[in-house]
Amino acid sequence: MRVLCSSTLIGEFFVIGFAGLVAMKDDGLATSTVWWVCGVAMAVSVLLCGMITRPGGVQLGWALQLGLVLSGFVVPTMFFLGAVFAGLWWASVHYGRRIDEVKAGWAAAQASAGPDAA
Repeated sequence: MRVLCSSTLIGEFFVIGFAGLVAMKDDGLATSTVWWVCGVAMAVSVLLCGMITRPGGVQLGWALQLGLVLSGFVVPTMFFLGAVFAGLWWASVHYGRRIDEVKAGWAAAQASAGPDAA
């Protein structure tokens, strides 16, 4: 699960940065505010890569997905991109857990077969 979720989060890092560049063009927004919000969101996406397997890591990832979708009120394209990344996040969590279960089952089967069963 860690690899799939981390890949999604790193993709979001870049999308958030590019959305900040687009939001900077809005005359109603202060550049410092845009980069403060985007910088925090980018830092959260990178820090979450290391927290995925810890308690609450997946829930924080969902909170980031919600923030990404809601950023569409500032950059309308983010409604679409946020929904795409929320779907990717769901798939990363869902299929990542299934992959982890299969790996654990395979490792248990190998361990019970003994060292001579190679």
